[in-house]
Amino acid sequence: MKLSSIILKPIVTEKSYGASNANVYTFKVNMKATKYNIAKEMKRMYGVDAVDVNTVVTPGKKRKIIGTRMTVKTGKWKKAIIKIKEGQKIELFPKE
Repeated sequence: MKLSSIILKPIVTEKSYGASNANVYTFKVNMKATKYNIAKEMKRMYGVDAVDVNTVVTPGKKRKIIGTRMTVKTGKWKKAIIKIKEGQKIELFPKE
């Protein structure tokens, strides 16, 4: 697996953004990524050391298509909740 395809994007919600004050960040990751690979990629991409990596596989949901009677199922995906060392920070919204 290529390292560049492990961390797909950050997840920015009210809850995850509030947790960034406690050095905890949430990312959408590849389904085949391991905790070790995720920690290694965090070091390469953001230059921070991961203290703890927790992963959760989120199941797909049924969604209705507006205007029709059809329902579709979204795919399952994996998210990683990563705690980094004290004093380190990730800039999700870089200041220009």
